[in-house]
Amino acid sequence: MAKESDFLPQKFAVVGAGPVGCIVAAFLAKGGYDVTLCDVIEDLIKPAKDPGIRIEGAENLLQPVANTCSRIDKFADDPPDVMFITVKANANALIASAIEGFYHEGLYVISWQNGIDTELVFADVLGRSAVMRAVVNYGCALAAPSHVKMPFHHPPHYLQELDPETKPAAEAVAQVLTGCGLPTEHTGQLISMVWRKAILNACMNPVCAVTGVTMAQAMTDPIVYQIVDALIKECVKVARANEIELGWDFYPHAMQYMGSAGAHKPSMLMDIEAQRRTEVDFINGKFIEYGRQAGIETPYNNTLHSLVKGRESQF
Repeated sequence: MAKESDFLPQKFAVVGAGPVGCIVAAFLAKGGYDVTLCDVIEDLIKPAKDPGIRIEGAENLLQPVANTCSRIDKFADDPPDVMFITVKANANALIASAIEGFYHEGLYVISWQNGIDTELVFADVLGRSAVMRAVVNYGCALAAPSHVKMPFHHPPHYLQELDPETKPAAEAVAQVLTGCGLPTEHTGQLISMVWRKAILNACMNPVCAVTGVTMAQAMTDPIVYQIVDALIKECVKVARANEIELGWDFYPHAMQYMGSAGAHKPSMLMDIEAQRRTEVDFINGKFIEYGRQAGIETPYNNTLHSLVKGRESQF
């Protein structure tokens, strides 16, 4: 087997043909790499090969991918070098089990997802040396199969390995992504970044999901705004009780960021509208879990988590 420092990935799989996965697949293919886009919903992947994945907004391109498939076990005969997992995190356990069937040393799995501890689901099954985690900084929505609206792209994105020995491999993947037009930096501070982003998601996603308002409406409605404000303060309290570094100015930064989000529907609201399960267990559910661990009460997260789960139960 080649040394980690010699790792030169050429073959990629992207599991999940939603907007996040389509963007990764399109840019990797644009860079000249062998890309397979996988999704159990075959209608989502049909246009990806012909005419290709269309991205409009902050980035604009039409890019075909080399291959598509609807089953992860198809990779058993010809495994990729790197697998990007871009589905909703509630599917991670099932996907990890499927990958276990053909996993070999030297195959890397990247959680390119929202939420806290999404990468640990894969590490529990495949081992820490197989897994990397990313923080992604673009906004997107699926207009149609393989057709993505991308209202903003604020690179760089960030990537970190779980096992320090695989740092050179993570650096190699970051270099590939950067060369393809998705500027990505290796970092040693990813846990802090994951939590900072998760707090923003935990404060805005479930509020919009249960009220049906956009992010701009949530921040300008005086009643709804109070819930957002209470959530962020509660999440910050949980993070600091668990010794997660956020920075002294995180609260004003977060409020400014959410205040400038615009008339955008967050992914959890779009999931509810489409009658799909959400990622609330890996967002607000994790603040409840870590709050319990540190002896911190989380009434706002408990309430919003329960309300979203209540909406899901109607599907």
